[in-house]
Amino acid sequence: MSREEKKEQRAKLREIKKFNNKKYKEYNKMMKQKNVPESEYLTTMKNPDNILEFDNLRTYFYTDTGTVKSVDGVTFEIPRGKTIGVVGESGCGKSVTSLSVMRLLQGPQGQIAGGAIRYNQESKNRAIDLTKIPVKEMEHIRGNEISMIFQEPMTTLNPVFTIGAQLSECIKLHNPNMAEEDVKNRALEVLKLVGIVREGIYDNYPHELSGGMRQRVVIAMSLACDPQLIIADEPTTALDVTIQAQILDLLRDLKEKINASIMLITHDLGVVAEMADYVVVMYAGRVVEQGTADEIFHDPKHPYTIGLMKSKPMINERVERLYSIPGNVPNPINLPPHCYFKNRCESCVEKCEGAYPELIEVTPTHKVSCHLYENGNSGKTGGNK
Repeated sequence: MSREEKKEQRAKLREIKKFNNKKYKEYNKMMKQKNVPESEYLTTMKNPDNILEFDNLRTYFYTDTGTVKSVDGVTFEIPRGKTIGVVGESGCGKSVTSLSVMRLLQGPQGQIAGGAIRYNQESKNRAIDLTKIPVKEMEHIRGNEISMIFQEPMTTLNPVFTIGAQLSECIKLHNPNMAEEDVKNRALEVLKLVGIVREGIYDNYPHELSGGMRQRVVIAMSLACDPQLIIADEPTTALDVTIQAQILDLLRDLKEKINASIMLITHDLGVVAEMADYVVVMYAGRVVEQGTADEIFHDPKHPYTIGLMKSKPMINERVERLYSIPGNVPNPINLPPHCYFKNRCESCVEKCEGAYPELIEVTPTHKVSCHLYENGNSGKTGGNK
């Protein structure tokens, strides 16, 4: 690297640091706010039948090398009592979207940079914007009305506390007036709900349980306060197929019992096909396609979704090698101005060089972000790039 190039690089890094410091100060100022008036975060649901609505959500990470746009304009909704499957490659922004809902981003580097997350809070008969709500208010919602099942139960559970202590803490926090005996009975009740009937588990430590049992405990923790919405972030990762099937059956049964909505995050299309009513496909921090499970699996529109479906192993087909989408995901720090999938797409046209495509309505429930479907086109092209 020449001296001039090094000088330019140092100047660029200084600019990044200056910009980041500005963002960190804004974040710290926001976190210190007290007595925020309710009018600041009250909102109106676009559809009162939805429990949650994402509207142009942008979540960025301000790093030493630049701004990582992990979630960059995500818009979709979760209807009450339904299961939404969010799928995509690792790093596409699925987990960051869920952490944005829970307000568990690692600040000040990770911040919600814009957009809205509208939550239909039935307990207070109001709609609120979770991106603007004060931290104290969020603490009453997190784990109580909206709960999360994290990816890895061994790291979710604290190894130095018993299962009972961790379950009881969650219940006691949101029910401070509940008697100790009632707290324990509620903890045992939710353990039974997830298929753990042996009371001795209450006094066990996490390392004394199998992977499937630990995952059941984590699910029990998420159900302890009867939430309206359960966010399940790859709940079957690292579990064998029989335990995976049991966990999925359990989630399905529990959804019916407590009438909750589920946001199911996974990269396993088989899990989505079995569980989801609606599917949202994400790529490089954006929603590229969304629709009912039938529409996404039987009539995929976006070239990326079509590639995902082609990469599934089929029981009745014998192939030498599974299909893989060519190329790599673009760098989230320097995203191109055009469609992020363009350089990997086998169907791109001249217009793909232009601005990023908007979500286009194919049917009332099916939307796709692709130039091939503009002006009522069928999506077929005369040739590849």
